[in-house]
Amino acid sequence: MTGWTEADIPQLNPERIARMRVLLTQALEPTRLAIRDDSHKHAGHAGSRQGLGHFSIAIESTAFAGKLPLARHRLIHAALGDMLQTDIHALSISAVAPDETA
Repeated sequence: MTGWTEADIPQLNPERIARMRVLLTQALEPTRLAIRDDSHKHAGHAGSRQGLGHFSIAIESTAFAGKLPLARHRLIHAALGDMLQTDIHALSISAVAPDETA
């Protein structure tokens, strides 16, 4: 897992983060989950001008065991569903199984 926690950064989109947390928890039952809003770093960027956010996710789940990174990202994208079209412009992902280190 990464060295940051959600307490380290401002929450520009708390409702979006809460929704992302619900969707990821329901789909992947993570043992650890941190979501960081990086939107403030992208002011003026195309996605930001359209009101979409930039986020980083650090997630640990047994659902990732034995899966390659692309398969893990697909699970996350599937869990977030329509949010990738309506709320999220960019997503940075660190996804590990419990017996791995990021």
